[in-house]
Amino acid sequence: MRLERLVARGFRNLADLECDLPAAGLAILGSNGQGKTNLLEALYYPVLFRSLRGSPDQELTRFGGLGFHVTAQVRGTDGEATIAATYTAAGRKKRIAVQGEEIPRLADAIGHWLAVAFLPADVGLAAGPAAERRRFLDRLLALSDRRYYTALARYRAALAQRNAALRTDRPDLARAFDRVLADSGAVVMASRLRWVERAGEGFAAELDGLGESETVCLRYHGRAELADSAAWPAALEAAAGRDQARRASTVGPHRDDLVLELGGRSLRSVGSTGQQRTAAVALKLLELDTLAEARGTEPALLLDDVFAELDVERQGRFARRLGRTPVPQVFITAPRADELPAGLELERWRVEDGSVA
Repeated sequence: MRLERLVARGFRNLADLECDLPAAGLAILGSNGQGKTNLLEALYYPVLFRSLRGSPDQELTRFGGLGFHVTAQVRGTDGEATIAATYTAAGRKKRIAVQGEEIPRLADAIGHWLAVAFLPADVGLAAGPAAERRRFLDRLLALSDRRYYTALARYRAALAQRNAALRTDRPDLARAFDRVLADSGAVVMASRLRWVERAGEGFAAELDGLGESETVCLRYHGRAELADSAAWPAALEAAAGRDQARRASTVGPHRDDLVLELGGRSLRSVGSTGQQRTAAVALKLLELDTLAEARGTEPALLLDDVFAELDVERQGRFARRLGRTPVPQVFITAPRADELPAGLELERWRVEDGSVA
């Protein structure tokens, strides 16, 4: 899958732009605060129609602006597609169109443009709390499997309503959401477990290829029996007293974790900054491979200052990994050209004060 053309207007600090993009991708250079990451954010926005940094849409609007517009023209195995998103600050309204036809449901719009992004904050996948790894799993599986996206949306809605009932001391009302919670939660749990089981070997192989010499392990921490909806009634009943005391649901995949281990111990606790960053990169490469397998096309790879805090050997190994067949379209940022590893041959653009040249 290739992004052939990008149009962005009113987006962050970027000057309005319309540009054709090289098939191989770009190296985007510029000093800090000039807009390199904002350009990556515009490139990624049509993937999930939200900020890759978790910012609300109103924060993506240029300061003092009325809203923003992003159009991506992509080419994949199914031919060309034009995806457009327009956000209007007044009323905070967002319109999404594919091939010129407005799409009312977000679920029907995502997936036309696929990309995997790595930001410096993504080291939190290895060093941060469980919530970051759950978000990683949810994004990956939602993009690769429409059934997961639907189940996750139903689960989150039922969980929010159940928790609201518990906060108002209405355990009877909370129980009304148990069936939906069980049915959708079982789908979420089963999908996560299947992915982790398949991905463990690949995670070790990616880290080995990136230069990690210690034994690594990827495993899921949660109640595996909840992959069967029939196991939920007993689990929820057993947790009823605890749920009422805490006024929150304490059973389900919203409390689970993806555990990364190094030498038999938690990578979060014992890994160096370089090892944690390498592990986070390995997870992103697994995401790339998972989406490629599920969708039958290679997603693009967006990398923001990814080589920082990697030693020269790991930088070189990662650059060679990016050249593996099939080669994804790669967009990578760096402050200066000399911070790019040797062998990474991409056209170089520069961002200065929001202007792209």
